[in-house]
Amino acid sequence: MANSDDQTGEMSDGLQVELFHPESDREPGDTNIQAAGFDIHPVVFPVALVIIALFIAVTILLGDTAASAYTWLFNTIGDTFGWFYLLAVNVFIITLLYFAFSKYGNIRIGGVEAEKEFSDFSWMAMLFSAGMGIGLMFFSVSEPLYYFQNPPSFFGAEAGTGAAASAAMAQTFFHWGFHPWAVYGLVGLGLAFFSFNRGLPLTFRSIFWPLLGERIYGWPGHIIDLVTVFATLFGLSTSLGLGVAQVNTGLSYVGGDMLGAVSIPTGTWPQVALIAGITLIATLSVAAGLDGGVKRLSTLNLYLMFALLGFLVIVGPTVYIFGTWAEGLGAYFGNILALGFFTGTLNEAANGTVTAWTVFYWGWWIAWSPFVGMFIARISKGRSVREFVLGVLFLPSLFSTLWLSVFGGSAMFNSLMGNGQALATYNEVGQTVAMFALLEQFPLGVVSGLIATLLVITFFVTSSDSGSLVIDHLTSGGKHDVPRTQRVFWALTEGLVASILLIGGGLTALQTAAITTGLPFAFILCLMCYTVYLGLDNEYQILESEEFAETIQDLSERDDVDVVTAGDEMVTDISDPGDDTATGTD
Repeated sequence: MANSDDQTGEMSDGLQVELFHPESDREPGDTNIQAAGFDIHPVVFPVALVIIALFIAVTILLGDTAASAYTWLFNTIGDTFGWFYLLAVNVFIITLLYFAFSKYGNIRIGGVEAEKEFSDFSWMAMLFSAGMGIGLMFFSVSEPLYYFQNPPSFFGAEAGTGAAASAAMAQTFFHWGFHPWAVYGLVGLGLAFFSFNRGLPLTFRSIFWPLLGERIYGWPGHIIDLVTVFATLFGLSTSLGLGVAQVNTGLSYVGGDMLGAVSIPTGTWPQVALIAGITLIATLSVAAGLDGGVKRLSTLNLYLMFALLGFLVIVGPTVYIFGTWAEGLGAYFGNILALGFFTGTLNEAANGTVTAWTVFYWGWWIAWSPFVGMFIARISKGRSVREFVLGVLFLPSLFSTLWLSVFGGSAMFNSLMGNGQALATYNEVGQTVAMFALLEQFPLGVVSGLIATLLVITFFVTSSDSGSLVIDHLTSGGKHDVPRTQRVFWALTEGLVASILLIGGGLTALQTAAITTGLPFAFILCLMCYTVYLGLDNEYQILESEEFAETIQDLSERDDVDVVTAGDEMVTDISDPGDDTATGTD
């Protein structure tokens, strides 16, 4: 950057520190222990490690008892706390939209001088790869097929009919649309704001500064970060377990059923072996860092997704796909409010959709939110609150509905107007093979099946990478950059935990881990809505203060600095007039 850029950065950084940062002598990681290539928080890292080790030991020792315990816990939490999950996520959506469209929408993450670290395309690629990739690959065909045969009681449709297909798409859109991204967006906004605007550690404890103050550096903060570590680890393990199950089945189906060339065994131990192999690949990527590994793989993911998506649109029932998208969106938007609050309590014909699917998803998104939210926060400096919310909430949600329409809609077409082979294979083999059975019904099924398998693998790697970076932040006192050894350590640990959960209870164990860790975290997120409001309101008051106005007046009189304001005259950017990277107003 030019010298004037440096001067602007120094002055505005100083302005941000002087007026916006809390009065505290503490710095991220200032009590850390550095040894053997690690830079660790003296409490969070060892305590988390001990509890994770105990969990692994108990799961192995209990054996079959662990699987039974996981099933009981999953059903108990769903039946008892399902209503709370549904109410909480609706609160998150309302809160996030309020922040975006209120006076706080023009506040810039990182302060008025902050510039975007990544292009819009790279930003979208990374947040989408971290947030949904493996799940969409796993459920985009199997979930609509399940509802087609077992229509959600909310819609009252008859199984196997066009009405059931419409209900299936609307229910699937509901699970993968605005609600999960609202959870991610709220967490990401809170983490980004308190880290970049307040100069606090990039950990979950920082969001509670308005309530705890300096106590975030004591045991209240330690407990918050520990809960966050567990939620992140088990939410991530759920996705990794689902992903490797699909990779295993996909390789077996493509190699054996479609090519007739090689029979690859399926089951727990082959999946554990695959986790080990893919985790080793992930360690190489995570060692390369955010720019060298995660960014490149995330971009590759997006290209592969578009290639697979475009291929099926062309060779599949194109008109039917887009008709499904339009009709599905209509059913989704028409029922989104009622679906968001539907618990099935008053519906005697409720068929378990809420507990088995919605509550699991909401618990999974909440457990997954520290991981996705912190990763989004890490890459979102320089964006306004409004830009952040619109980007995180709407674009990925709409793309998810398009993806679901292409794959789920094609599955509905095959079931209603085709040979029904995709549904038959799904019923015979299970949900992990659903996508590959569908692709087999179209030209070049082997090629598209291999691309789908590769895509799941790359999503596995980027999810592991991103999760490692996030847990590194949490266990290093909020430092933005941690040693490579530490990143590799957590990538290996994630693979180990996912393997243990598969051995100890299979898919049910993975789902139980997600909703169990999501439950206490949901309470934390509800309180977080209030602390983020306090932070944004304080920022707005400072931006409107006389002291800030006087400082801006002094800056405005300089020839090498541009001060940009929004319509309400609130300052949104300070930049060099010759700098093409200036972001300006919303």
